[in-house]
Amino acid sequence: MKALLRWFALVLVAAIVLQVFFVARIASMAVINPKSTAFERSEAWRIYSAKGRIPWRQEWVDYAQISDYLKRAVIASEDDAFSYHDGLDWEAMEKAWQKNAQAEAQATKRSGGSGKPTRPLKIVGGSTITQQLAKNLFLSGERTLLRKGQEFLLTVMLERLLDKRRILELYLNHVEWGEGVFGAEAASRHYFRKSASQLTPFEAARLAVMLPRPRYFEKLPNSAYLADRATVISARLWHAELP
Repeated sequence: MKALLRWFALVLVAAIVLQVFFVARIASMAVINPKSTAFERSEAWRIYSAKGRIPWRQEWVDYAQISDYLKRAVIASEDDAFSYHDGLDWEAMEKAWQKNAQAEAQATKRSGGSGKPTRPLKIVGGSTITQQLAKNLFLSGERTLLRKGQEFLLTVMLERLLDKRRILELYLNHVEWGEGVFGAEAASRHYFRKSASQLTPFEAARLAVMLPRPRYFEKLPNSAYLADRATVISARLWHAELP
């Protein structure tokens, strides 16, 4: 019994130390630009393992050097309540859960009740920009309740220690926009041969629409869905409020 209690105490202390580490790292990001994220490092290893080299594009640019069109497009496409919520949009998560449950039920029905969908399900996410940043900065890609719980804690830390403008700046400089393409400046130069400060409304909307599946859309530059959705987002830009 004593051994069990000792083991539990060690686990608890380790968990507390880890949270203190995260708090310190996030607090430092108020003034220090992180050079890489956990997701970027894992991607670098994946690409190197597959190709023996790392084709990498990334360049930090300050908030003022990123087109307001892109900021608005990302908010309109990814998280239209970004400027108002506390990092967790419960309504969006509930809607995503309902859509995924409906999609699973329809897939099961198409499979003849076997319980095995005939094709992979398209999972709808309900994560906010802050949640996505938390995951990219510190966490692995595995989907477990423990990892999701840590994501929620990191989201709260980000919202408490950084302002919305800084959170958006960090997100736009580290989000993936293609294989080995990270951040707004790298994406703008990769797809449009121009700086992130020079993007047009449609170009900004097109980049924003790519975000849920950047590597997929990178291979389909002439996708009709991409063009149509970008047209919709570009028309909604002015409804998105910047922090």
